[in-house]
Amino acid sequence: MRITFILPTVNLTGGIRVVAIYAKALADKGHAVTLISPAPWPISLRQKVKSFLTGKGWPAEQGKRESHLDGLHLNHKQLNSWRAPKDDDVPDADVIVATWWETAEWVAALSACKGAKAYFIQHYEIHPYLPIERCKATYRLPLHKIVIARWLNNIMNNEYEDSQIDLVPNSVDHSLFFASERGKQLVPTVGFLYSKSSYKGVDVTLQVIDLLRQRFPDLRVISFGSARPEWDNGTGIEFSYSPPQKDLRNLYAQCDVWITASRSEGYNLPAMEAMACRTPVLSTKAGWPEEAVVTGKNGALVEVDDVDALFENAVSILSLPDEAWRTMSRNAYETVKDSSWDLSADMFENALLHACERARKGEIAGRCQQIQVK
Repeated sequence: MRITFILPTVNLTGGIRVVAIYAKALADKGHAVTLISPAPWPISLRQKVKSFLTGKGWPAEQGKRESHLDGLHLNHKQLNSWRAPKDDDVPDADVIVATWWETAEWVAALSACKGAKAYFIQHYEIHPYLPIERCKATYRLPLHKIVIARWLNNIMNNEYEDSQIDLVPNSVDHSLFFASERGKQLVPTVGFLYSKSSYKGVDVTLQVIDLLRQRFPDLRVISFGSARPEWDNGTGIEFSYSPPQKDLRNLYAQCDVWITASRSEGYNLPAMEAMACRTPVLSTKAGWPEEAVVTGKNGALVEVDDVDALFENAVSILSLPDEAWRTMSRNAYETVKDSSWDLSADMFENALLHACERARKGEIAGRCQQIQVK
């Protein structure tokens, strides 16, 4: 197949990472894969002045950003400015995939010869900082939906009356994320992903950590993220800025419990990766953890924004006898051990073939005539 992915500005976010994984897998299967993204937004004069006045210097104009596409040797075309791609920017293909609500608008506007039109949905983008009605409208477009989690499948079924959806769950790379069986750390240790996005609930996590330090004065806290934190150096949190993927397993494997207090999640890959590294997960009911985390078995699951429940369950896990913690650790690993990006890539490939079939039948927008559906 000739496959085109239309992306937002590329970066180091989890959504771009998943697209990169599938694009690489499809290219390795022999498909002709093209990725197209706009250039970053230009830096405004106000932002430049603020940077200068706060001692960060006068920023240079943004060129190509670091992203999860780097080093994969894929055919990635970055446009010369932040704008929607036009027909002249996009090759004719068998299938074209939108990867974010705004790109769904762009794909819908392209001509039919750009391929059967699909929409890879990794989150329900109904956030207060986005134009909610425009976002909702994209889920009504005549695009074939591919979702990553059951909760997204249910929303598209129930709220948008679309039953022709392919569910392709995310996975974990066991060559990157693994750990030997172990006991509890000598010093109680928790970890979390840092993000500036409010829906990630980092503010809640930090409240929980403050409470835990009162119970465990020697508590060790590990964190990493693709944005630099806003706290000062006196927090005692061991933070790693954009660590290489190969280093993440060592961070996960140093933790007795991985805390994720998200208010909303499309999936939550770090939780899955932590489990692959034999670390129990304490999570709010958001994204994949709601489907996979069982309190007392492989971690604990609580309601969103429930600081007290997060604290109490963290204390419970950190206070487990060593053998009981080892059992929870093994259960965490067992939860994800059979996941495979190879299997998910096969499912994604079949979802694209499904989109081609539906386009030929006139059920969705776009045109695909060359592919023989398996």
